[in-house]
Amino acid sequence: MNRHLIPGVVAMAVIVVASNILVQHLFGQWLTWGAFTYPLAFLVTDLTNRFYGVRAARTVVFAGFVVGLICSFIGTQIIGEFGPLVTWRIALGSGLAFLTAQMLDVTIFDRLRNRGWWRAPLASTLIGASADTAIFFTVAFSSVLMMLEPGNDVRWAAEALPLLGAGPVVPLWVSLAFADWGVKLALAILALIPFRLIIQKFQRTAA
Repeated sequence: MNRHLIPGVVAMAVIVVASNILVQHLFGQWLTWGAFTYPLAFLVTDLTNRFYGVRAARTVVFAGFVVGLICSFIGTQIIGEFGPLVTWRIALGSGLAFLTAQMLDVTIFDRLRNRGWWRAPLASTLIGASADTAIFFTVAFSSVLMMLEPGNDVRWAAEALPLLGAGPVVPLWVSLAFADWGVKLALAILALIPFRLIIQKFQRTAA
């Protein structure tokens, strides 16, 4: 592995591990703390893509994917008060969502890299984050996919409640997904600030 990629790989691994831990702790009624750490993975991917190209970014993504698989497997083996800390559906949803979203991010960023400095990171993160949320929550909690893990009772996620406490009546997991998606979109915009600052610092150092 190129030694220049080590910081990106380490950063991605730290984010994935932290998110796997923090996703177990609630922030308010509709979010977990993991919603605030996981979007940083897109920043790491985009910076790697900008500095070192598509292949390097995919290497960092794959490293994060492997770390995520290891964390998920460990979680399925640890029994908590209500069963395994990580169910197989959550592990599957997490892995599929991460890999799909990050690879989308890499591809879209590459196609837009020569346009305005903000277009590539913003568009790639918005689309990748949207795909991540849709895939994870559908696979992990939708009653339509109960066959993936028949022994896992996710009826709590199907409880009919107003969307985010005020909208139309939908399954609880849909509200959780919308809240998660909203945080990711907000952080995608905020992440443009460190992205720009890091790029500028890199350019000054290279000059």
